[in-house]
Amino acid sequence: MQQIFLVTLPFFALILCGYLATRGRLLPMAAIPGLNAFVLYFALPSMLFQFASNLDVRELFDPHIIFVYVLSAVLMVFLTIVTTLRGGADWNNSAFGALVAAFPNSGFMGMPILVTLVGAANVGPVVVSISIDMILTSSLCIALSRLGQNGDGRAIDAVKKAMRGVLFNPLPWAVVFGAICSATAFRFYEPIDQIIKMFANSCSPIALFTIGSMLARPPATTVLKTDSISRFKLGDIHLIVFYKLMLHPLLVLSIGYSYTRLGFGLSPEALTVLVLVAALPSASSITVLAEKFEADSRRIAQIVLFSTAIAFLTFSTAVRWLI
Repeated sequence: MQQIFLVTLPFFALILCGYLATRGRLLPMAAIPGLNAFVLYFALPSMLFQFASNLDVRELFDPHIIFVYVLSAVLMVFLTIVTTLRGGADWNNSAFGALVAAFPNSGFMGMPILVTLVGAANVGPVVVSISIDMILTSSLCIALSRLGQNGDGRAIDAVKKAMRGVLFNPLPWAVVFGAICSATAFRFYEPIDQIIKMFANSCSPIALFTIGSMLARPPATTVLKTDSISRFKLGDIHLIVFYKLMLHPLLVLSIGYSYTRLGFGLSPEALTVLVLVAALPSASSITVLAEKFEADSRRIAQIVLFSTAIAFLTFSTAVRWLI
């Protein structure tokens, strides 16, 4: 276990550095959008493209990996929405609670850690999970968040808005272009390829540092119909943190194990990576998305913060158990 902590500690330490630098005002709040933009539009797409272009196309579009991860995500969304609606939340906040419970930080955090743990040749399921969460999970939750709004067609409009966001998001496109290059054996001219590699190599430390910075940023607060402090007690927040760090990986593991027992071709290595993806903390970008759709961003920010802090122990334990 000590050896696992030695592997995972530097990654969480970089997150802590970003958090402390921002809280201590060494990094100005105004710099956070720039850091986030660099990772989102340059470093992370380059890393995803690099991995996708070097993986077998069949692994990127493996129906077994897609089925297990999609089913797990849908069940997580359904369970969280049912639980939080019964707890008194409205559709908007229930849907974003579901999104933060089902959407791991697989891009900014998962890729750097899992490349170190399982090797670059085995991160195909991570790339698949990022694509599914960006396209399906987020679109589903955004559509569900509009069900409580007055007026017709709000859910359909939300889906259209989410899909427009996907079209302008560079991450799915990086995977698509990487898959095309893999299928056609295309390689860029060496100087261009070197630029892509330089961006990809810069991704890990800057992405992790940016996560910490975003966690330290005070979220904008949306005024709800009732006081958000009385509506969202710590029990609601802790329950969703539990769902993300414990229930989500256990759900992926049980579905994947049952799927393989039925004779389907999901490899043990792919299932291990999917479970580790699910064991990651919540994606920090959901706080910004919650602000955009007028959900309670304070609640989402607390869930992301707690899940990230606790994940140092829970994720390390999952690594010790599975690898």
